[in-house]
Amino acid sequence: LRFCLTHADLSSLMQGPATTFSHTLPSFQMALYFCTGVLDDETLFRHYALNVPFYTHFTSPIRRYADIVVHRLLSASLGVRSPIKMEKEDIQRQAEHCNDRKMASKRVQELSTDLFFSVFVRVRA
Repeated sequence: LRFCLTHADLSSLMQGPATTFSHTLPSFQMALYFCTGVLDDETLFRHYALNVPFYTHFTSPIRRYADIVVHRLLSASLGVRSPIKMEKEDIQRQAEHCNDRKMASKRVQELSTDLFFSVFVRVRA
């Protein structure tokens, strides 16, 4: 088992119309965490920009929970540590939770930007 990042259409994940200023700019597809053991379509593992069939990514395992999970699973798959005692469905639920939190954080950031931009425009008008 391992976590991989794949690309998903950001517009399909966003709820409601794209009304914020930042949405008027071209956007890259957002990477998502998923457990490879629960997906049947291996083309979803592909990294489009790097043109590689399998891809995993993580930063320092002290930064985010998702990175800690990826680091532990990768270490276990390389035999550096003992195997993780979790079913792939549990890992997928954790991946979905991490994706939900990431999207919520991004949405709050966008709303904050919109709020401060509208205040700036109102004050300058």
